[in-house]
Amino acid sequence: MSASLPPLPAVRAFDAVSRHLSFTKAGDELGMTQAAVSYQIKLLEEKLGFSLFERKPRKIELTPRGQQLADGVTDAFDRLRGTFHDVQEAESSELVISSNTTFAVTWLSSRLFEFQIQNPTIAVRLVPFGPWEKPAFTDGDLTITACYQPPKGCYYHQLIQAEFTPMVSPLLAEKLGGIHEPADLLKAPIIDPEDHWWQTWFADAGLPDVDLSQNPSSRMGSQALEANRAIAGQGVAILTPYFVRDALANGQLIQPFELVSRIESESWNLSYPMQSKNSRKIRLFRDWLFSELEKDGRKLPFGREAETV
Repeated sequence: MSASLPPLPAVRAFDAVSRHLSFTKAGDELGMTQAAVSYQIKLLEEKLGFSLFERKPRKIELTPRGQQLADGVTDAFDRLRGTFHDVQEAESSELVISSNTTFAVTWLSSRLFEFQIQNPTIAVRLVPFGPWEKPAFTDGDLTITACYQPPKGCYYHQLIQAEFTPMVSPLLAEKLGGIHEPADLLKAPIIDPEDHWWQTWFADAGLPDVDLSQNPSSRMGSQALEANRAIAGQGVAILTPYFVRDALANGQLIQPFELVSRIESESWNLSYPMQSKNSRKIRLFRDWLFSELEKDGRKLPFGREAETV
């Protein structure tokens, strides 16, 4: 059936001319010259084998068969326009965010209300992925990850550099007689001793050969969970200060040492498919996210520019 259809540009030109009954106005709608529209109508008439319009002085009218065709074509284009409108409305009205648990719990969930106040026509659905799940990068319109690079065909922005230092509750620190030097941390249970951040931090602190194997395995996989355990006095956690600012400010946690380590290749990233770059909802969320980080005094590692994979 599709092989027998006339060329689409000619059909579009006919639709516009039949509605306006003017080659000039049809050309304005389609971004074409009057001559180009007239040429498309001529091609269509030659394809069909009959005239579609009756040319009269200073006006044109549909022939009976032209009117019959116009009724069907206009209806078809109206339904097509309606379908595209419905799909675009659905696409622009819901934003699905797939996010690393730490970022979702400690940062994003408490701020999404502000984004929705600013963008009331966009419904937001936050889908955190579990601590041990590798992000699928297909579960949302955009994805926020920690230390996972998106697949090829994506734009990504580095949001927050991976920075980390030990944190402990003041009550636990008091029970230990105070924490005055890095070795004092070894008196307390180490939360998630298998986390490679510990070895990096201790090495930076001058203790490159620390053995944490005597600590029971207690992998949480999420800073939000590890921070809660530390606040409860269950041990020392290695955390990103930015994500536990409130706990530090209200005294639930203390940071015993100024030393904050980092791994240049590790960061929290925002990514989305290249074809979604100009999506209104993604652009609005991306710009809002950048603004919120900058309000907190966070300098984006590479600015607002996107990298490609």
